[in-house]
Amino acid sequence: MADPLADSPETLADEAPQPADTTLAMVVYGLLLAGFVIGITPIVGVVIAYVYRGKGPPWLDGHYRYQIRTFWIGLLYAIVAALLSLIGIGLILMLGLAIWLIVRCVKGFKGLQEKRAPSNIDTWLW
Repeated sequence: MADPLADSPETLADEAPQPADTTLAMVVYGLLLAGFVIGITPIVGVVIAYVYRGKGPPWLDGHYRYQIRTFWIGLLYAIVAALLSLIGIGLILMLGLAIWLIVRCVKGFKGLQEKRAPSNIDTWLW
């Protein structure tokens, strides 16, 4: 016999997908950008991204993956720029790194507002 409560509005409301909360993803982008002022905040941001990766819809998980990649690739670029600062070119590369980070975070913020994953998540550039 069919369950008479199976099609009740309460049951259907419980099964409806909940809208994804983008607050933490926005906080992570903010923490990545705050690294210009307070150097430790990107580490906090990447830890948050690792913790919440896989706990949301695919487009939101794409943001967490993008943030994690932004952190690690940015760290690699910063190390290379720091080493090259010994020969004078590193300061120019640090400026390029700052622009790169700002562009990636703005691109991520825009994607969050549009409720879609950032394009080219696997890229090393933009």
